[in-house]
Amino acid sequence: MLAAYVSGVGVLGPGLANWESAAAALSGARDYVQARTLLHTPALLPPAERRRTGRVVKLALAVALEATGRAATDPARLASVFSSSGGDGQNCHELCQALALAGREISPTRFANSVHNAAAGYWSIATGAKLESNVLCAYDASFGAGLLEALTQVAVDGESVLLVAYDTEYPEPIHSVRPVPDAFGAALVLTPQRSPTSIARISATLEEEPMDTMADPSLEWLRRTIPAARCLPLLERLALGRAARVVLEYLDVSRIAVQVEPCV
Repeated sequence: MLAAYVSGVGVLGPGLANWESAAAALSGARDYVQARTLLHTPALLPPAERRRTGRVVKLALAVALEATGRAATDPARLASVFSSSGGDGQNCHELCQALALAGREISPTRFANSVHNAAAGYWSIATGAKLESNVLCAYDASFGAGLLEALTQVAVDGESVLLVAYDTEYPEPIHSVRPVPDAFGAALVLTPQRSPTSIARISATLEEEPMDTMADPSLEWLRRTIPAARCLPLLERLALGRAARVVLEYLDVSRIAVQVEPCV
């Protein structure tokens, strides 16, 4: 069993502007209303880097900054795990378009942003973070893989870890075979001990039980269509603020069962 305290949460997605608005929708305090995800360039980045950032970097940094802010912790002092099913879809589209032309000329900025650890690199530039950062991809299981990696690091190293899970849409024609409709990201600051900002203790095991889904059809559509949003059942339990057990989608042969114990 792997365990840690959730001491900061960040969320940004369709109709979910931050953790506060997401918690209200997930707990039933307000109706969930779908809307396009609005992304802003992080002011922490130097001007040159701001001009080069795509949607995936803006998304990942936004939720990471919210989570570390709510955890009242210095981002530079956190190890991190960044997990995405596909990275920057728009940048991939632009590269494919360039390669389809006769000249095949690739922009150096496009090439630099094509690597899967681009968001982690921009995070380091923005915050000065120099501790280890693991960057994962496990297709639709990317959130689960990231959660297990982050919890393992907390258990083994006894240090706090920032988990950032994020996905953005692909334009056509890739969208027809990978129909991610919009951007969604979530971040958790996981700590080995309870802190003043901790909202819950979570413990995870691998099981073969059926996964939990969302009762609200719109939220269930979001969970199914954006890989990073597979975390929604867990976020719902955190938002409700009561003890619960939730089974998250992971692999065909196993799921991740998470016990949530609120800090009250």
